[in-house]
Amino acid sequence: MVYRISGNWLIGVACDLHTVESIYLGVDEYGHNRFENTRSVIGELVYQLKYQNDQTTIPKIIDLLLQNIKGIESFDAIIPVPSSKIRRIQPVDAISKALGDKCKVPVLINYLVKNGDIELKGITDPADRDRALFDSIVVAGTTDLSEKNVLLVDDLYRSGATLDACCRALKKSTQVKNICVLTMTKTRKNR
Repeated sequence: MVYRISGNWLIGVACDLHTVESIYLGVDEYGHNRFENTRSVIGELVYQLKYQNDQTTIPKIIDLLLQNIKGIESFDAIIPVPSSKIRRIQPVDAISKALGDKCKVPVLINYLVKNGDIELKGITDPADRDRALFDSIVVAGTTDLSEKNVLLVDDLYRSGATLDACCRALKKSTQVKNICVLTMTKTRKNR
């Protein structure tokens, strides 16, 4: 199921919810809230790629995206959203590269970069996320995007703060024509 997501971009979609059910299990021995999560199909695939480093999920993710989202081949470039954490395999980069290869669209890895060490996972208030991200994402790439239509790709839409910051950076530093957004999943609540 495809969900519209709104922000400072032309069109935004999430391929599905990340979790379809979450049951509170209580507090663990470290004082952390514990949940039993049931993820959507694509949510589970992204989870396996991101946290279990299972690269066999990439073709399955691409198949699900292309079954649900049309027109990707019409973009001039795909730009992955910069990761907030360094991993051996950057999931969004890997998915973007495979999507670009399949749709014959150039992928600009590291075109956008984070300026500093910002970990957003624990920041749940959208205004606090916006403040933390303001001007923290910058254009590092040199490809001319003047009058180009670009697709920003991310794994999870929560509040939209990261995507807003990416769009702000692109609009400020390039003459991009249109920015659209594609995320694999979204949270059930925008927080």
